[in-house]
Amino acid sequence: MSFINHNEIQSALDQPTPGPDLVRDILARAAELQGLPPDQVALLTRITDPDLLGEIFAAAREVKETIYGRRLVLFAPLYISNRCQNECLYCGFRCGNTDMQRMSLSQEQIADEVRCLTSSGHKRLLLVAGEQEGQDALRSVLDSIETIYACRDEGREIRRVNINIAPLETDGFRRLAKSRIGTYQLFQETYHPKTYARMHPSGPKADYQGRLMTMHRAMQAGINDVGIGVLFGLHDWRYELLALMQHAHELETAFGAGPHTISVPRLEPASGSALAARPPASVSDEDFLKLITILRLAVPYTGIILSTRETPKVRRAAFALGVSQISAGSRTTPGGYGHKDTENNGQFSLGDHRSLDEVIRDIAQLGYIPSFCTACYRLGRTGNDFMDLARPGAIKAHCDPNAVATFQEYLDHFASEETRRVGLNLIETRLQAMSPPVRQTTEGLLARMKAGENDVYC
Repeated sequence: MSFINHNEIQSALDQPTPGPDLVRDILARAAELQGLPPDQVALLTRITDPDLLGEIFAAAREVKETIYGRRLVLFAPLYISNRCQNECLYCGFRCGNTDMQRMSLSQEQIADEVRCLTSSGHKRLLLVAGEQEGQDALRSVLDSIETIYACRDEGREIRRVNINIAPLETDGFRRLAKSRIGTYQLFQETYHPKTYARMHPSGPKADYQGRLMTMHRAMQAGINDVGIGVLFGLHDWRYELLALMQHAHELETAFGAGPHTISVPRLEPASGSALAARPPASVSDEDFLKLITILRLAVPYTGIILSTRETPKVRRAAFALGVSQISAGSRTTPGGYGHKDTENNGQFSLGDHRSLDEVIRDIAQLGYIPSFCTACYRLGRTGNDFMDLARPGAIKAHCDPNAVATFQEYLDHFASEETRRVGLNLIETRLQAMSPPVRQTTEGLLARMKAGENDVYC
């Protein structure tokens, strides 16, 4: 049976709007960094009073900075294929979109794309592919991972590959787990069964329950870190938020570790999709920022990922409210980094077209350290080990020094002069704000870099 309990969600959503005292009680509980139960999450979704919303936003900022500090992890998606056998009505890659030029990158072309990304300073990738049949599809993914890691040239390399590909059976996940991946990511898109059936009329993805159980198979196969998410705009965002909580709770109960990340993409226009241009349950900017805020309070230990679907303005607002990872300088089509004329074959439209350097400078000017850190994956701080550090906020003692070190590496080798000036000033400011032990660790890493080392971490 599904662990998504529709009646429980609806009952929580039917609660009356809470008064200020109850809201403040909920925020006091959230400040303890233990998360929130679904009924309290549902109550917060009903708040529209500007003053109370301000208190909720302030609470989310405090929770985020307690656990993650003032840093943002950066990555880029790498699409290796837009061939897909699913008919997802909102997606440019849907099999019925005859206007889409189909392509699957060769290993040589993937290497070219990787070199484009590493030459700009990227260190983390999210490998993305449409759903195709047969063992050859998984073999292609495994070969692509090897190709990505093999592209190394004087400090220009990808240090961690995360994966967003179609569901696998347990044996397939076992093979994937051996390939040095970071997080395996898959979105349910919508947890509402009737909406799901309407949005996915054909293809393997039409199996709601099979997709819902994907993370169980992945974790049973030895993948410690998984990422879940919703495509907001297909159904009521309040329902989806509570369903996400149920999914996270199920993984926590079954495996002792909830999702490593939760993604919050909003439905954006896509070539060949009339539905994407008119979302069935459109989410306003105000509600979008509110749901991110509530999500941070509900699952404080989980990384929240925001993509370049959103405009720079929305992204800036979301940083302080809970987002901890962002994509930058993205392309959503195979070959998009080396060949800009392929952009019309993207999976969806982008809201932020800035380069990596422009995004980094903007982040730094807002007071956030841009981070390319991959230390936790490489030192085995994954799954339960990561959660044991994240829940009490202890992970920040590792994250802050590693973020500064990777930012310094970017400034030394890839940044424009203006970004370097802004970045060096920010590093000095952040050093002054650190506790003595964390500052000592950070300065030790920077001293090793000044002596000629790269890729230092703790």
